[in-house]
Amino acid sequence: MAKIRHIAYRSEDVGGLADFFASGLGMEIIQRRGNGAIDLSDGTINITLLPMAIPRADGRPSKPGIEHIGFTVTDESEARTRIEAAGAKIIGRRELGSSVNYELKYNGPQDIEVDLGHWAGTAPVEEEPLVGTATRS
Repeated sequence: MAKIRHIAYRSEDVGGLADFFASGLGMEIIQRRGNGAIDLSDGTINITLLPMAIPRADGRPSKPGIEHIGFTVTDESEARTRIEAAGAKIIGRRELGSSVNYELKYNGPQDIEVDLGHWAGTAPVEEEPLVGTATRS
């Protein structure tokens, strides 16, 4: 099972947008990276604010707005098989050298960029119980 855990947003004013999310919405600034990116979290999902100057993984020009969406998965090997069978093409892997860890980047239908990975401030993905094996209280 894949769960959304990361949204990357390109911004012309990373600091101002980080302040907005922190003061206006109560998100926590998790880290300020050396390249100017800022990671925030609500305790479950990471939002990374990317400066315009950081190159895109696919080489296309940067523009303000949502750049890509990231998913954390319970079984990366299975997820890779499924996403590739659904038509996604691998762009590459980015080792981020921080608590963000890594991103495995794909280009999917309609030119959407999707990552599999782990990001600062995100909740783990728990195994879903099989139908009929657990009861909810």
